[in-house]
Amino acid sequence: MKIHLLPLSVAIAVLVASGCKQKSRFAIDTGQYPKVEFQRLDRDLLTLDTARIGAGVRTLYCNYPGFFPAYVTNVLGMNPADTTQVADALRAFLTDSTFAPVNRDVLQRYASTDDLEKTLTTAYAYLSHYFPDVDLPEACLFVSGFNLSILMADSVTGMGTDMYLGSDYPAYANLTYRYMTNNMNRANLVPDMVSALLFRTFRMDSDRGRLIDHMLYRGKVMYLLSVCLPDVPDEILIGYTPEQLAWCRQNERGMWAAVIEQKHLFSSDLFLIRKYVNDAPFTAPLSQDSPGRAGTWLGWQIVRSYMERNPSVTLPELMRTNDYERLLEQSGYRP
Repeated sequence: MKIHLLPLSVAIAVLVASGCKQKSRFAIDTGQYPKVEFQRLDRDLLTLDTARIGAGVRTLYCNYPGFFPAYVTNVLGMNPADTTQVADALRAFLTDSTFAPVNRDVLQRYASTDDLEKTLTTAYAYLSHYFPDVDLPEACLFVSGFNLSILMADSVTGMGTDMYLGSDYPAYANLTYRYMTNNMNRANLVPDMVSALLFRTFRMDSDRGRLIDHMLYRGKVMYLLSVCLPDVPDEILIGYTPEQLAWCRQNERGMWAAVIEQKHLFSSDLFLIRKYVNDAPFTAPLSQDSPGRAGTWLGWQIVRSYMERNPSVTLPELMRTNDYERLLEQSGYRP
């Protein structure tokens, strides 16, 4: 078996610019929908008066009743009822010499969130239009001392601004693996939030658990994400660098051939499936030059092909579809 996948250097040399997306048939007038604004727990917490920390904590409980208790439980790892312990922990965090410069950077870089609110408003408009029965959570920003990037409470979704300070942010060098910092940028914050919301709303709906099922389920979510965020480049939507996206485009045919020839497509081996769809430095069954989650990217392209060939299919119909073999057949996918 010979599968020819271009090395990353070649893909970069023939980098295809993302360019402007074609106007989707699902485009709507988002101006008629209300603006979404972020609650600013990050700012309110970081500007607490440490000399009056107890009063400040009580104010946070009052102003963020739907989110702060979840924050205390999941970020601080404490009992929300123990306000004295919570106050002590927050005082220690705010006076910690390691996090003081990070917190200053958060306040400076996220002084305004107008651009983020504009993007999130667009996504919520599309979801309200096509899925009016979906409950859209309030949006909140928080800081976690690098502990957590997203926190989904009952009716509020929070995003950690300290986890989106830029892929080259110095403090990240010793925090995590380099491949995981690629999408720790401001531009990734809203797409990550909307993606998490979609994965929670539209659950994996196949009981067969094969690679094809996982690929196309994730492909459906990615397709809907691209509809909801029409102005966001593909590489941001999936969390790739431009070079990684170029590699996928240049090697799409070879990757698909590798999946077929290795007889992986209908495998139910969960360990193998994770190699295709989970975060990793590369997609091991394909190439060490590939980005991680290449199986998700392929699933996205198959769903794109399916929707192009079946223009009468609505978004709700797509998201209800769980016969993934039939979807693949009707996609006419031939990279």
